[in-house]
Amino acid sequence: MPPATARRIPVSLAPNGQRGRSQHEDFLMDTATLVPIALFVSIAWSIKAVVDSRVRKQLVSSNGSPDLVRSILEGDEANRRLSSLRWGITLVALALGFGIVEAAGWRDVTPGAIAVLVGALGLGNLAFFAASRKLR
Repeated sequence: MPPATARRIPVSLAPNGQRGRSQHEDFLMDTATLVPIALFVSIAWSIKAVVDSRVRKQLVSSNGSPDLVRSILEGDEANRRLSSLRWGITLVALALGFGIVEAAGWRDVTPGAIAVLVGALGLGNLAFFAASRKLR
């Protein structure tokens, strides 16, 4: 019985002769998914930055107490510094976790490899907690 498309070659064959998608098609599909997500995150971050700046501007222009304005701005600055510290420590810990996985020679995604990476993230967050307590 001939295929439904009446061709001698089934249409599900990829250009490389294998059934399914080619690597190029997989890459295109990944970028087609990644670009809208990145765009959404960028727009959301931009909106947050604009709203934060407008709130600060209104706070300063409302002739509020200078001590109140100064304490709010200093608190925001401290939060930004701690956020940078948290990301730095967490990413270094994650890099160490990837280094352990590479040194162990694990090439497949296994529960052990995932446990090492998640453990590294947890240790990074605990290190941040300890560092932030000492800074205050």
